[in-house]
Amino acid sequence: MPLHAEAVVEGNISPLGYQQIDTATLASATALTVPAGARIALVVVGGGQAVRWRDDGSDPSGTVGMPIADGATLPYAGDLTKIKFIRVASGAILNVSYYR
Repeated sequence: MPLHAEAVVEGNISPLGYQQIDTATLASATALTVPAGARIALVVVGGGQAVRWRDDGSDPSGTVGMPIADGATLPYAGDLTKIKFIRVASGAILNVSYYR
């Protein structure tokens, strides 16, 4: 049974930007390009492949890190400058929206 995460944010949020990270970039551990003032990122995995992420100061690999399946969404409100992503297989892309 798939696990679905839903984020609930109290109060108003304002969009600050969008970023798409392509499969070539995700071949190695990749940090986000965070707009000034962003506190929340909504990360959606696409391209038919999964990705992995870590936010503990170490780089993820294709076999180590928290997995996110193709089509899944990760609402992230931790330190946006520390999270990094990597593809599990060629084809994976990330679509990221930023909010404050």
